[in-house]
Amino acid sequence: MFCRDQLPEPNEWTQTVNGYAAHGGGGDVLNGGTKLMDLLDEPVPGVGTYEDFNTIDWVREKSKDRDRHREITSKSKESTWALLHSVSDAFSGWLLMLLIGLMSGALAGGIDISAHWMTDLKEGVCLNGFWFNHEHCCWTSNETTFQERDKCPQWKSWAELIIGQTEGAFAYIVNYLMYVCWALLFSFLAVSLVRAFAPYACGSGIPEIKTILSGFIIRGYLGKWTLMIKTITLVLAVSSGLSLGKEGPLVHVACCCGNILCHLFTKYRKNEAKRREVLSAAAAVGVSVAFGAPIGGVLFSLEEVSYYFPLKTLWRSFFAALVAAFTLRSINPFGNSRLVLFYVEFHSPWHLLELVPFILLGIFGGIWGALFIRANIAWCRCRKTTRLGHYPVLEVLVVTAVTAILAFPNDYTRTSTSELISELFNDCGLLDSSKLCDYVNVNASKSSNELPDRPAGHNVPSGLFIPSMAVGAIAGRLLGVGMEQLAYHHHDWPIFKGWCSPGADCITPGLYAMVGAAACLAAMTSKWVADALGREGIYEAHIRLNGYPFLEAKEEFSHKTLAMDVMRPRRSDPPLSVLTQDSLTVEDVEALITETSYSGFPVVVSHESQRLVGFVLRRDLIISIENARMRQDGIVSTSPIFFTEYTPPPPPSSPATLKLRGIMDLSPFTVTDHTPMEIVVDIFRKLGLRQCLVTHNGRLLGIITKKDILKHMAQMANRDPDSILFN
Repeated sequence: MFCRDQLPEPNEWTQTVNGYAAHGGGGDVLNGGTKLMDLLDEPVPGVGTYEDFNTIDWVREKSKDRDRHREITSKSKESTWALLHSVSDAFSGWLLMLLIGLMSGALAGGIDISAHWMTDLKEGVCLNGFWFNHEHCCWTSNETTFQERDKCPQWKSWAELIIGQTEGAFAYIVNYLMYVCWALLFSFLAVSLVRAFAPYACGSGIPEIKTILSGFIIRGYLGKWTLMIKTITLVLAVSSGLSLGKEGPLVHVACCCGNILCHLFTKYRKNEAKRREVLSAAAAVGVSVAFGAPIGGVLFSLEEVSYYFPLKTLWRSFFAALVAAFTLRSINPFGNSRLVLFYVEFHSPWHLLELVPFILLGIFGGIWGALFIRANIAWCRCRKTTRLGHYPVLEVLVVTAVTAILAFPNDYTRTSTSELISELFNDCGLLDSSKLCDYVNVNASKSSNELPDRPAGHNVPSGLFIPSMAVGAIAGRLLGVGMEQLAYHHHDWPIFKGWCSPGADCITPGLYAMVGAAACLAAMTSKWVADALGREGIYEAHIRLNGYPFLEAKEEFSHKTLAMDVMRPRRSDPPLSVLTQDSLTVEDVEALITETSYSGFPVVVSHESQRLVGFVLRRDLIISIENARMRQDGIVSTSPIFFTEYTPPPPPSSPATLKLRGIMDLSPFTVTDHTPMEIVVDIFRKLGLRQCLVTHNGRLLGIITKKDILKHMAQMANRDPDSILFN
């Protein structure tokens, strides 16, 4: 399901604090003295931005947005233009949700229509127009019957086109070969496009989206190239016949739409925290267009992927999900005028005693889910650590060939997984012509479970929603048919007396298939069983496998350790690298930056007192010093650097002074050395901190970063702490 991670390994998981640089310099000399220049009001490009593979500062971003909103509100009373600007700023969020819903719904409709057409293209072509799929081709035909509504003279199989025959062994072989060749072509195009143009387009993308929503930055993962290649290759991957779903990747597609459209609005383009609110709504849109369930999409975003989900995001998510769902409904990609992917309507009610087999399906779903997660992670780890992962194109082609060869002889596995699930949900009414209702051929459905469950780890877009539902639906249908046969042949048993009369259709196998499909996704009983076998979900497991810096809110920390046990420096480490507020020169700071790889430095009063003043980031230091050398006269290596509010007048012959108080965080979060780590972890989760400083009686002792916490938690869980890296 997921691709092999291709992100580089940074030195530290760090963030860049937003702010503006204050550069002091002495470019003008009056009466032999140096005039101090304070460029506090001149923003410097690059200061306050974030590098790739770094964590944002949630507190600073939210503070920055509040300041922006406060300024707009205060100016709205000054003029009509300012009032209109205030109104447009308040309305921009809803307008953005509207655009995301429209764009995502249109893309989802195009993906559904294209995938259906290309899936049928493996079996034949329509003479009225090659762009028609099998069903649409036979709609206008007057020679079709209800029992054989998929057969019409306008649709020609490849054997009929190539050799002019529809029956016989030779025609079967031709159709077989064409089916396999088309499948190989589609899969080859999919994996080649992903490898060549957008490596981030592989997999479902949900683990990475969870990490991004937690505050991490992965440049290009939600970009326009990823959106374009993901949309195209998703159609190709589904059409190739691989046992995968397009519903999970649709979340990635919707988030790409949200990220791209954010650039149209300044307040979302320049604020990473506000942008993540939009991405949370976009995740809800993805599920909404996948299943036609706006409320389900909002719940998925709230419970599964979002890290910060305020109340206004809840309503905006629902609005965007509704817009996307109705856009998809207007396109009508399924051709049935239905909004949902699987529309079922059962006419026979279920009995209370049927709760027992329903519970059994829940237990099966929990056991199967837990075993699948372990097998999936083991397979992906094998791909990372062996030569198997060095040949992704060959791997995809081999799995596609095996899948196509096994799938063609069976009518049920030859169709798409979504169509198979629809067949399994069939209630066998009077107007249904499904072969599943003929119990002479009921065993044909069993072979659909013989195929590889899904291409776990391949470098093509893939999801696990639909394959999981297919496994559960097959198990549920088999159990439902078994219960139906028991009720039919043994209606005099005590468990059937009183509610199942002889000859009546008491049991609906399609209902069991629907319950089984839900059990393999997230039913209550299956969740209890899966939690008993392992509480880690598939997305969290892949986040941990890839070493993403993600603090799972559901994971409990019950160890009795203190901040002093986790902070750095340790007893055997060198002293903590710090900056003093008024005793360093440009040369000293540049030497410290060169000698260390830390992404930030605490600022103290002096090395002797170690009294904390603030925190400054490495990136801001580099940019500010480089900018001062270019824009200010007199800045040399011996120029003193001050982080103080008031700068003492320099001697007449001294070089210009550089004032950098503006780039310093004056309120870094601190804890004492005896703070329980349980509280520290909770603070990091709820505030989205990148780091906090540890003090004792006001004196700086050390620092705790997000990566330190993740390593400590891994160590407490008897896992390798060095695995918290990009692998």
